[in-house]
Amino acid sequence: MRRIALASMTGTVIEFYDFFIYGTAAALVFNKVFFPELGAAAGTALALATFGVAFVARPFGSVLFGHFGDRLGRKRTLVTTLLLMGLSTLAIGLLPSTGLIGWLAPVLLVLLRILQGLAVGGEWAGATLLTAENSPAKVRGKYALYPQLGPSVAFALASATFLTTALTMSNEAFLAWGWRIPFIGSVVLVALGLYVRLAITETAAFSRRNEAEGGARRLPVTDVLTRQPKEVLLGAGSTMAVFAFFYIGVTYLTSYGTQELGLPRPTVLAMGIVGGLVFAGTTIAGAILSDRVGRRRMVIIGNAVSVVGGLVAFPIIDLGTAASFGLGLSVVLGVVGIAYGPIGAQLPELFPTRYRYTGAGMAYNLAGVLGGGVVPLIATALVATYASSLAIGLLLAGLSVVSLACTLLLPDSVDESISAEAPARLAA
Repeated sequence: MRRIALASMTGTVIEFYDFFIYGTAAALVFNKVFFPELGAAAGTALALATFGVAFVARPFGSVLFGHFGDRLGRKRTLVTTLLLMGLSTLAIGLLPSTGLIGWLAPVLLVLLRILQGLAVGGEWAGATLLTAENSPAKVRGKYALYPQLGPSVAFALASATFLTTALTMSNEAFLAWGWRIPFIGSVVLVALGLYVRLAITETAAFSRRNEAEGGARRLPVTDVLTRQPKEVLLGAGSTMAVFAFFYIGVTYLTSYGTQELGLPRPTVLAMGIVGGLVFAGTTIAGAILSDRVGRRRMVIIGNAVSVVGGLVAFPIIDLGTAASFGLGLSVVLGVVGIAYGPIGAQLPELFPTRYRYTGAGMAYNLAGVLGGGVVPLIATALVATYASSLAIGLLLAGLSVVSLACTLLLPDSVDESISAEAPARLAA
């Protein structure tokens, strides 16, 4: 289990690192490199919009790779998603600027971002199933937390990478070529991830199902949509606030700290490392506690705390100091982990083996569209309209209430065995 947990976490860290360095670059430099004629504000908004494009692609990635993950196996599918993410990220690092190739540069940027979205859309469900389908039921939350650590560790790593480049070169050099280093350098991490993933075996639950049935007979997405659409929608709704808080923290606040508050870029990036570590800590706590008190209860607690977190974080951030920015960012990311830790086991437990990859992935990535793809764009418009980030806090608090309501409507399946063909209460 330790080897499987390490493999799932390593791949998820790499995939989300590749995904997040785009967000950091979009907040810091893409407005100047790919949208220079629009000015700082409009260029930043459009750069963040290209970041959001990947969220539209993520549900399609969950369906595409979920199909192959449910029919051909978790391992082979995860190797494919890692390769797709790695090659797309490398291509972004090598992409010429608008000044060199004109309008083709932003078009290619969007296409590569779509490929990243497809890859990460297929990544999460497979990585969580590696641990959830192999772990003992009583400690499933503990082992399923390993892929859940991917986003927090990846955000801290991405912030550290950009911080290193910011401290070792001038702003001019960073704008000209320094921002490309994290994208190109990620090839080393992808090679490490492939080595680890190729060494693992298929999950026990999938192997037993394949042996019993001789393979899936239907399209997994058809099974999900006809048999459990309610679980997909409620699962997405319960996770929506998690995405909203997280992507406000990792993308929007990076831009807000430098452009609106006037904080130095190294300061903002250093606070990003702190926020990522806080997120990792609450993720660990939420996942482990879910084995004792139940997934549903921990997600309810996380969403309830998020209501308060959304209201208090932005007045703290707007104090405008480095310490207040770090504290506010830590609140935004810290409340996320309480609910995010348990969903690594919760969402897979809602679906039977034969379409679990597709069902869990669809719920997770639909939440990504609703919470992560749209909310940062709304945040930019709210600050421009009301000249205050408090409106963002109210938005996040409202989304947390919606997620809380969806979670209350979900069953708590902590006692269900996901190595069986279907959870008992769902089969009934």
